[in-house]
Amino acid sequence: MNVNGLVAEGFEPVREAFAANFEVRGDRGAAVSVYRHGHRVVDLWAGTKDVDGTAPWEQGTAQIVRSATKGVAAAALLLLAQRGQVDLDAPVGEYWPEYKAAGKEHTLVWHLLAHRAGVPVLDRPLTPDEAADPAFSAAAVAAQAPVWEPGADHGYHAQTYSWLTGELVRRVTGRSIGAWIADEIAGPVGADLWVGLPAAQADRVGRVAQLDTPATDPGVLRTRPKRSVSEAYADPGSLTRRAFGAITPMPDENDPAYRAAVLPASNGIATADGLARVYASLIGEVDGGTRLFTPETMRRARTERSSGPDRVLVISTRFGLGYMLHGSASPLLSETSFGHPGRGGALGFADPESGIAFGYVTNGFRKSVTADPRAQALVRAVRASLM
Repeated sequence: MNVNGLVAEGFEPVREAFAANFEVRGDRGAAVSVYRHGHRVVDLWAGTKDVDGTAPWEQGTAQIVRSATKGVAAAALLLLAQRGQVDLDAPVGEYWPEYKAAGKEHTLVWHLLAHRAGVPVLDRPLTPDEAADPAFSAAAVAAQAPVWEPGADHGYHAQTYSWLTGELVRRVTGRSIGAWIADEIAGPVGADLWVGLPAAQADRVGRVAQLDTPATDPGVLRTRPKRSVSEAYADPGSLTRRAFGAITPMPDENDPAYRAAVLPASNGIATADGLARVYASLIGEVDGGTRLFTPETMRRARTERSSGPDRVLVISTRFGLGYMLHGSASPLLSETSFGHPGRGGALGFADPESGIAFGYVTNGFRKSVTADPRAQALVRAVRASLM
């Protein structure tokens, strides 16, 4: 496999791990980008732009990153709080009165970010068209009764996170969360990242697909899911299946209409560099320029708010305000790391202690949910590079 791009001196293990992802772990097309103290030290890409094609992946190729979008959506609300436009400890209904229905009047804004809102499912799943309709989807989640008392427990809001965060940002700013991210996050830091893909950028985005796990990958062979996890995904009535099935049928992720929709839980599109660059801006200045989070906002983002058995994912998870924290479910670089994976592939995170910001995107998704072996191999290589 011809690996293109650059690595700074000392980060050669990342190139080796990236090449091994193609040789051993079955990657078809992917890119990885790493910043340290606001400067890019890794920028690599290889394979094909489309998972089923032959055109080469180029430096500016972008892909859908699924739930890695959630970390960017969280940044939007945290920045609004930093600017005094949102009180994270206020009831959601203070900004969105309709949300007070069905026993949710005591839901706080931070409950949404920490997956404690109690509405990971909808009694009636939305179609892809309904999910992409901001007014319809917001009304559906506002009317939904919680499945646990808001704030009392946590469970991953796989799809409903889109409408919870998106509508709250719209109520506060008058703009869609996709437009707000473009204007206030991606634009200022120069990141190729979109929540709601503009038509002018469509040709840069590759086709994605689900891939079988290669038998040659020893990391996967050693990490079979626990029976309880497998049973949760197999049971149509479980919170797990219902949460991931809050949009039914599953949208075609290659459909231009889906990519143009604004779904900050699941359909962000980014280059690896764009994802890493956003995270670099959360912990420091990027290339001597923009920094988004103040030290206090960064501290709030990564302070643990939820931990233990996750009522949706079944396994134990740890969340700050919108970010997964380093742990067994989603190993990152160190205890100070915060970020978010995308189911079956993508990963973005920052580590304030080392000054590292990381982005990995791929066009081939695996069965993993929070800890894809390819991304994990790259994280381990970054760690080795710092020793």
